[in-house]
Amino acid sequence: MKLSLFITCLLLSFPLFAQENGDAAFLAAREAFRVGDRNKLELNASRIGNHELAPYVENYQLRLAMDQGDPTALRRFFERHEKTYVAEKLRADWIRWLGKRAMWSDVDAEFVHLLAPDAEVLCYSQQARLARNDKTVLDEAEKTWLTQLEPPPACQPVLEALIWEKRVLADDVWIRARRQFEANRLDWARQTLFYLPPSQTPESHALDAVINSAMGYLARQPSHWNSTRQGRELASMAIQRIATNDPRIATLELEKIQARLHIPERQWAWSQIGLQAAKRHLPEALSWFAKAGQATLSDEGYQWKVRAALREQEWGVVHKTIEAMPPALAAKPEWVYWQGRALKAGGRTSDADALFEKIAGQTNFYGNLADEELGRAILLPPKAAAASADEQKAARLNPGIKRALVFFRLNMRTEAVREWNWSLRGMSDRELLAAADLAKRNLIWDRAIVAADMTQNEHDFSLRFLSPYGEQVRPAAQDQALDDAWVYGLMRQESRFIVGAKSNVGASGLMQLMPATAKWVAKKIGLRDFTPAQVNSTEINVLLGTNYMRMVMENLDNHPVLASAAYNAGPGRAKKWRAEQPLEGAIYAETIPFSETRDYVKKVMSNATYYKLLFTGKPDSLKNRLGTVAPRSMEPARNPELP
Repeated sequence: MKLSLFITCLLLSFPLFAQENGDAAFLAAREAFRVGDRNKLELNASRIGNHELAPYVENYQLRLAMDQGDPTALRRFFERHEKTYVAEKLRADWIRWLGKRAMWSDVDAEFVHLLAPDAEVLCYSQQARLARNDKTVLDEAEKTWLTQLEPPPACQPVLEALIWEKRVLADDVWIRARRQFEANRLDWARQTLFYLPPSQTPESHALDAVINSAMGYLARQPSHWNSTRQGRELASMAIQRIATNDPRIATLELEKIQARLHIPERQWAWSQIGLQAAKRHLPEALSWFAKAGQATLSDEGYQWKVRAALREQEWGVVHKTIEAMPPALAAKPEWVYWQGRALKAGGRTSDADALFEKIAGQTNFYGNLADEELGRAILLPPKAAAASADEQKAARLNPGIKRALVFFRLNMRTEAVREWNWSLRGMSDRELLAAADLAKRNLIWDRAIVAADMTQNEHDFSLRFLSPYGEQVRPAAQDQALDDAWVYGLMRQESRFIVGAKSNVGASGLMQLMPATAKWVAKKIGLRDFTPAQVNSTEINVLLGTNYMRMVMENLDNHPVLASAAYNAGPGRAKKWRAEQPLEGAIYAETIPFSETRDYVKKVMSNATYYKLLFTGKPDSLKNRLGTVAPRSMEPARNPELP
């Protein structure tokens, strides 16, 4: 009887031992690959068995052997693992290997199997097509001439082909260099200017002076500096560099030299001053943009011209500028909405409503606002049926999801997220909901949200807007007199409820607290014996985070838009971004200079609207939440030490 019980226990525990041994073999193989130890890699490959991550170990072996140039083993691997993430990445590496050796027929053969090539691999494919004289490549490259401002080395031959084929000329080279100056891609601008004929290429020392000492460059110019195009272009680029530091000084300098510039150079210089002024919320921004005339702007330029017009309530400028945008840019929800508002301000209500209808129903900031413009409440769609037992089983048995779950188990979140996201490609709504349910059951909140967010027709907003850790969050929000929907909306955006989340600037935990902020709040609330490590404790993180939210709210008129901006970018910036007159909350959000904070505030506020709806079952108004931001002059001075 005892022997039988022992054997039963041994059999039951065998899967756990096998799992642990497989995990150990994988981790050892991965480390061997990292250091290039072929012997240890082979040893652990022999121990991996049928572990879920065995394809990764084989991938490591093949990558170390790639220099042998034998495609047979690679192709066998691709056949066995076609359409998996690990095969996609290995094939991309193989194409890079082939491309560096100009093995163009092999590049052609492999590229057709890729599902999501990156820019570098795409350029190797384009090089292969050029090698067989496929000139349609040049049509594709022309379209990216002004957008691919930091091309990988593999793209250089394709760009050079545009030059040799005279598909881009000196005008196009200067325009690309201007865009790179605007985007602060100065080293890339240098490379672009080498595409000019030698007689037109600026001297390196002159370009250095423009970049590093623009004021000095302009002061030292000889009297005939405007007799050549390069002299005029460099002068306008110097104005751009000055504008990045002080648009008003740039204006004074441009006024001195503008009569000696040709129209394109002068208009671009004014557009750059307008752009930098708009980002600083200077009231002169629109007048400086106006001096640029009908010059074609970059996407960034068009958007900031609209934002400057919104802050000044110049609806006519909003309308005309969005009309002038490239169609793909104008079709984005934010510009559809603001074009509708501009038309409505001009009395064209039916035209405005037609635009609002285009984005109404979208579960985002501007979709919500469009619904309210049409007089509709923001509502939840009908809840989809829960995943059936068969659907749940299919999700559990999905090989990619299984690999992702193993990576999560090994605390290899980056690899886990890549496998998970790849596995969701092409899934139906039912499959996505089953995947979201599986992630939720495994407490992987962020992947549950990602999967639920992707459904097109069947939705479950209780998965899209999960609210875990209620035992800690709800009481903490109540203790600080905070709207729990707003707290959850902010947490969803901060960390997607990943307890151990850490940002690239050092913020930690569910509420992404910076170490100095956590220490300051802990001291303020009298939290004794606080240590930095405690910030990753759910209870401590929520305690400190909600206290800080309350302090920020009190410091900023109890306005959630200002407080959300402050939580992400700091209270000082949130105050600085006010206007001299009352500002609609949506306009304040849209005109935040930092793209990360702008996107963050919009999402936090929209999130809060859905959480309120889920928590109470009653419609909530995003417009009411956004309210009106009081003028800068009315700002009370309180708690100046708030971090």
